[in-house]
Amino acid sequence: MTEIGARVLGATVALLICMGPVVAQQSTPFSDVQQDAIRALILDTIRENPEVIIDSIMAYQDQVAAETENKRRAAIADLRNDLQSDQNAESLGNPDGGTVIVEFFDYNCPYCRRAAPEVNALIDEDPDLRVVMREFPILGSDSETAARASLAARAQGKYAEFHDALMAQPRANAATIRRTANEVGLDFERLQADMHAPEVDEHIARSRELAQQLGISGTPTFIIGGNIVPGLAKQDQLAAMIAEARDLSGGP
Repeated sequence: MTEIGARVLGATVALLICMGPVVAQQSTPFSDVQQDAIRALILDTIRENPEVIIDSIMAYQDQVAAETENKRRAAIADLRNDLQSDQNAESLGNPDGGTVIVEFFDYNCPYCRRAAPEVNALIDEDPDLRVVMREFPILGSDSETAARASLAARAQGKYAEFHDALMAQPRANAATIRRTANEVGLDFERLQADMHAPEVDEHIARSRELAQQLGISGTPTFIIGGNIVPGLAKQDQLAAMIAEARDLSGGP
């Protein structure tokens, strides 16, 4: 607490102590006169030290942020199995990697496209890393079509190739999805049929549920250890967060 905040609190407490005997003798709240006296004391202190308002707002914001972060960490812990071990979610990197991070992304998010080579470089440098990919199409119908096509590519064993190639496109839409599918050797007719498979519906629906439970509203968003990391992050930033998560978990 700042010196000014302490002064306000101290003055208020002093007034309440003085009023203590009066309060103890009655079961009713403060009288109008007493309430006016308290208000006047606080207002006088604020007028003399207006920065106390800023201090109070900042302290409140810090408290809310801390409470939100604690709730998110608790939610991550509760959902860790769903996030890291969902058999209906594809992953990049080492399929048996002991270090797991999760990425929520959208193929039409420009920051996701910029993050893709950073993630790939991270995978190349870290042989123990597994990156779980959560298709989270939030930027319109083209994004959902792209997510469905990507998930459908799993049935032909080409998720990673299709994912990287589609991320390299300036925009994911019907034309670029078809062209990318042909480039990586996918049977496009089969891909179209598989885009509406139940497991594709389930993955996208589950991504939205998880995002809601974790308070995720944008892409890319990474989950590293107990932290939610929103927005574009460079390879070195991600590597540092992974190292911190490993230290906290006692991992290698």
